[in-house]
Amino acid sequence: MHRRTAIALGIAAACGLTGFTVIRHPGDTTPEGVYLRLASALGRGDVRPTFTALDDQAQRACHAIRDHRQRASDRVQASYPEPERSKLLAQYRAHAEAPDGADVWVDMSTRLGWIARLRRDLSGVARVEVDGDSAVVETARGTRYLFRRSDGGLWGLSMFAAELLAEAERAARDWDVVERAALDYDRVRP
Repeated sequence: MHRRTAIALGIAAACGLTGFTVIRHPGDTTPEGVYLRLASALGRGDVRPTFTALDDQAQRACHAIRDHRQRASDRVQASYPEPERSKLLAQYRAHAEAPDGADVWVDMSTRLGWIARLRRDLSGVARVEVDGDSAVVETARGTRYLFRRSDGGLWGLSMFAAELLAEAERAARDWDVVERAALDYDRVRP
């Protein structure tokens, strides 16, 4: 028997434990469960899985950003003259070429410092306040994380939703401008 195993069994026996204790993760049906999954992913240094910890609005916004940027890039590529083509393609590239919304989240959350902020503030859960479909997880450090429950009953981090929705709206407006300009370029092209 390994020394660590013997020590662990000795501690368990001293505490009166006769069997194994299974620690169950609360899952995404509780704000605490989502927070713990988020903390676990960031603790491993893996940003991409944190996308699934976002609320539905934030996730949809990331997908919309990608879709609008991809459509705009395709239209720019097809109709814009140089140097405007290269300039806009470079500006839209990161999100237009993203495989999905999670990659948009990774880019934006890293570039805008959201991940660094989350890593800095993460600590144990002190308490959870649920009010209907909204909840706040307060950490041992006093940081408060806002969550929202989806129609399906799963919870998601909502503190970045407003900024992501604003970026999705910007991407939609940019797409409209690109389309109008592309139509003009198509009309005057010989």
